[in-house]
Amino acid sequence: MFHFRGLQANSFAAYFAMSGAELAAQGTHIMIADEKPGFPCRVSLADAELGERVLLLNFEHQPARSPYRATGPIFVREAALEPYDGAEVPPALRPRLLSLRAYDEAGMMVDADVAEGSQIEGLLERLFARIDTAYVHVHYARRGCYAALVERDS
Repeated sequence: MFHFRGLQANSFAAYFAMSGAELAAQGTHIMIADEKPGFPCRVSLADAELGERVLLLNFEHQPARSPYRATGPIFVREAALEPYDGAEVPPALRPRLLSLRAYDEAGMMVDADVAEGSQIEGLLERLFARIDTAYVHVHYARRGCYAALVERDS
């Protein structure tokens, strides 16, 4: 019924080659994961391993030309080469409280709610039961960071 998609890794590869000064000029940081869970990657949709390098940067996750256009902080693992693309709930979502926001084709929010990651399927079924839901954005509810895109399974 629905499909989770991570971001494209190649969009972030150049950042890992930049100097600290170049990154800082863009408001981007390289960090080392010092807890797990704690650094959920938006490409692989898995938490970084302890000691793994990750980017922390601002990303436009909702580019729609609507009042809901939005950017926010995300983590990207250096080791993440392929985006998550599947019907199974990604591992980084399960242990967290999530905020789900349903949008129509014009990028207008049509519904929203929160759920524990262990209960996300029921909420997604309800949001996608609406004929005007084109896609859903998942956010980590406590910090508000963008987590993943969910689309209808075709």
